Amino acid sequence: MTHTPTDQPTRRASGAVVPVLAFAGIVVAVMQTLLVPVIKDLPQLLDTEPSNATWVLTSTLLSGAVATPIMGRLGDLYGKRRLLILSLAVMVVGALVSALTSDLLTMIAGRTLQGFAMGAIPLGIGLMRDMLPREKLGSAMALMSSSIGVGGGLALPLAALIAQHADWHALFYGAAGLGALAIVLTLLVVPESPARAEGTFDVLGAIGLSTGLVLFLLPITKGSDWGWTSGTTLGLFAAAAVVLVLWGVMELRLKAPLVDLRTTARPAVLFTNLASIMVGVSFYVVSLVLPQLLQLPKATGYGLGQSMVTAGLLVAPLGLTMMLTAPVYARLSAKYGPKVTLILGMLIIAIGYGAGLGLMSAAWQSLVIAVVLGAGIGLAYSSLPALIVGAVPASETGAANGLNTLMRSIGTSVSSAVIGMVLANTANNVGGVAVPTMHGFRVSFLIATGAVAVGLLMALFLPKPNKAPQLRATSEEEAAIERAEEVLRGFRGRVLDASGTPVARAKVTLIDRRGRQAGATLSADDGSYVLAVPTQGAYVLAARATGHGPLASSATHTGDDRPVDLDLALPGETVTA
Repeated sequence: MTHTPTDQPTRRASGAVVPVLAFAGIVVAVMQTLLVPVIKDLPQLLDTEPSNATWVLTSTLLSGAVATPIMGRLGDLYGKRRLLILSLAVMVVGALVSALTSDLLTMIAGRTLQGFAMGAIPLGIGLMRDMLPREKLGSAMALMSSSIGVGGGLALPLAALIAQHADWHALFYGAAGLGALAIVLTLLVVPESPARAEGTFDVLGAIGLSTGLVLFLLPITKGSDWGWTSGTTLGLFAAAAVVLVLWGVMELRLKAPLVDLRTTARPAVLFTNLASIMVGVSFYVVSLVLPQLLQLPKATGYGLGQSMVTAGLLVAPLGLTMMLTAPVYARLSAKYGPKVTLILGMLIIAIGYGAGLGLMSAAWQSLVIAVVLGAGIGLAYSSLPALIVGAVPASETGAANGLNTLMRSIGTSVSSAVIGMVLANTANNVGGVAVPTMHGFRVSFLIATGAVAVGLLMALFLPKPNKAPQLRATSEEEAAIERAEEVLRGFRGRVLDASGTPVARAKVTLIDRRGRQAGATLSADDGSYVLAVPTQGAYVLAARATGHGPLASSATHTGDDRPVDLDLALPGETVTA
């Protein structure tokens, strides 16, 4: 598969791009926790059984898992901004559908559409890589990655306030309004990236992955209702294994697969994704435990007796701390690398849950737990896209980060199922109502600590991070030095037409002696291009532009700094650079 990427920013974006993309990520994340304050009331509100009402939450999870890698790949092929706007538009439609109904099936349909917006997170990260100067990229991606937790944390008190004082449908009208605002801001502020992956969309791959994910996540989310050893649960797990194996075999045989499994198998990508699952598990535990502990009546002997809104406000610092951690991450990562910040983040998470085992007797202690865990989860989440981006070509950023976001979603799904089972099995029956116990809360915290320990082990297997300049520069001066060093390590020049006029946005590809692509970029408005080389040696420079014939020139890199101009009016020529 060939690509048309550039590892350099293709267009300098305005300073508003990062906050707008982060806002879009926060709006999307709100969908995940929007209904938490009214979960217990859903059967009555929708006039259905509790087992049926859970589909309102499960449908969003399943559609988000399916949409994330697919939208990432479509963004790589057809434009990340375009697919970002489409994701937000589908979310708005879904929110309006849910706002106008109390029918269970219609509500599930609306919630399914809302889940498709989860693809906005990897699309936003991909846009940042394509547009931002390297000295700003690290903190920007950290903020975008953390927006999942920020949106979820901030939505809890706001949703609780609305649910307590207004009709619950107002939650969806508010979500639709936020989505529409995100679309308008994206249209006004965010430019489209010209970076593209060549090839066609793998329809069969998308169907196979979607089927496999649904078969896998469905028994995870419904296993407690169906029974973990029931024929339905075990049968779906077995079917998921068969479908995903067959899908993987098919993907390995395609030239333009939905997910490049060979890239995914690289240690830097594989262990990052495995660690992401564990971080997702740990993140969701605190979201499930603290609100319940805070709202249980004091008559239980351990409940803290807080209102729904107060409980939301005490948990909100989880998201706020994650957001404030982004600039801290940028400084730490610039000095030590994203692998170190990932490990540090998970250590802080482990400390937070460990301390939390003894900090459950007062409301202020819940606030401390939320702040500590927010800092740790913020550092860990911020590190993940940097590790992925540093290990994949620019043209695969959307798909690779989509898969990483999916891994986090799988982690939260597993967490929801396991913690839900633990709390249910340790609950006391009081007047026919299952009341969670302190023992259940502590076991949940121990499970989160264990998950983080496994994640730490995965992080230790990560190879030394590549010193990618776009992720390590901390100032304009350092970035300028690094850009100058890149020129000395590769080819530079201009792409010209028959009249000697510079050709903008011409594709320039570097091919090694084995015929493999070693790099690619697009020429700038003045026709200039820069291509770094892995090692000194012989290469072929191929240039192509709309309305011009292709050109292939042999070039040998010997370490000097002589420009190599590519004239699209001439046949291939041999040059020495």
